[in-house]
Amino acid sequence: MTRWLRLAAWAVAAVACSAQAQILIGQTAGFSGPVAAGVKETTDGAKLYIDAVNARGGVNGQKIELISLDDKFDPKLAAENARELIVDRKVVALFLTRGTPHTQAIMPLLDEHKIALIAPSTGAMVLHQPVNPYIFNVRATYQREAERAIRHLSLIGLERIAVIQVDDSFGADSMAGAQKGFDAVGKQPVVLEKFDRAKPDFAPIVPKIVKAEAQAVMIIGSGSAVVDAVKALRAAGSRAQVVTLSNNASTGFIKSLGEHARGVIVSQVFPYERSLAAPIVKEAVDLARAKGGMEISPAMMEGFAAAKVLVEGLRRAGPNPTRAQILNALNGIRNYDIGGMEINYSPNDHTGLDYADLSIIGPEGKFRR
Repeated sequence: MTRWLRLAAWAVAAVACSAQAQILIGQTAGFSGPVAAGVKETTDGAKLYIDAVNARGGVNGQKIELISLDDKFDPKLAAENARELIVDRKVVALFLTRGTPHTQAIMPLLDEHKIALIAPSTGAMVLHQPVNPYIFNVRATYQREAERAIRHLSLIGLERIAVIQVDDSFGADSMAGAQKGFDAVGKQPVVLEKFDRAKPDFAPIVPKIVKAEAQAVMIIGSGSAVVDAVKALRAAGSRAQVVTLSNNASTGFIKSLGEHARGVIVSQVFPYERSLAAPIVKEAVDLARAKGGMEISPAMMEGFAAAKVLVEGLRRAGPNPTRAQILNALNGIRNYDIGGMEINYSPNDHTGLDYADLSIIGPEGKFRR
């Protein structure tokens, strides 16, 4: 073989090796539809960390490739996407799904293919208890958020609190937490109404809230549905304090609210994104500045933290990690500091973090704490 042919063969082999030296991670989420703004920001936060890791040579010499598919916030499509990622794309783990019924639709596939789902972007209790051997949560539960929010509203003297909830597993789960809050302060919602996730209609609901003279309204829903509910309340003359959960903690959500954003309370599950005293926030801000100064949002912090857990699991799984090795590695994570917050997993506990806080949207269109 001539020297030129040897060099050409080496180059082809090198390219083939490089193509194989990727750790394929799969994601299905609503990149279009009612939660698109939040999904984009959460994924941007994850990519911020993954890109930094890849720039340093990847994990155990292999770069991470995140394959993201749009499920349009449709549980059926989420399951179809997950099957494609697992069976056809051969990903070694799933990552950062969005939505409670959507993640539930994927759960049978996790068991069938013995593959981990890391950091689903939902705080549903069903993903925590009983422990699912394939789901590794990073964020706190919606129940914890909702309970704290109701307690806070009562603490600041608001007696007449209404709840509007989406009629699905996410809504029911979050309402269970809100009810714990009501029970703790000896109150009950003055109005409790449900709306259809696919076709939300607030016209018959808002008059009931106005008639009840609600001082505060907790809206349990996602993205554009919550925005529509707030606009309907304001159009009807209600000045009630609005509170919603961390699934809406994105800059895109604030922009969608427009003139109605100011004063809306949004629960949070990560430290204040402008507090550089929190090591995880400082790390994210420094990386964002190095990439051109993108502004960090709460949704980005969720994705950033999720990516740190993903990378640590891959690192511990060793070179050329298999699905089984990743599962074993994740179950062995103890006292892992992701930046002032510790992650602990075991076969009997996949909760991750339990941090919950409240923020309010200020007049400048930013979250304040």
